[in-house]
Amino acid sequence: MTCQHYQVTFTKQAQKDVSKLSPKLKDKLKGILRHKIAVVSEAGKALVGDLKGYYSVRLSYQDRIVYRIENGRCIVLVVRAKSHYGD
Repeated sequence: MTCQHYQVTFTKQAQKDVSKLSPKLKDKLKGILRHKIAVVSEAGKALVGDLKGYYSVRLSYQDRIVYRIENGRCIVLVVRAKSHYGD
């Protein structure tokens, strides 16, 4: 199955992360999801180790968007949208 655009969904943890972001970072997140990840799902950096199969895109100096791609259903599942530092 070939996907031209992916539907973006969030885990409960990602929803909590987004709710804690500043309005400026929320807008930036929307832009990255709409214009980068939903169009070219492998746009992020492929992760390795325990997170193999996931991708990461920098949201700010400290925050990252971590997601995986479900090609069979044309879905990008956002797993985290906040810093992993100090969690």
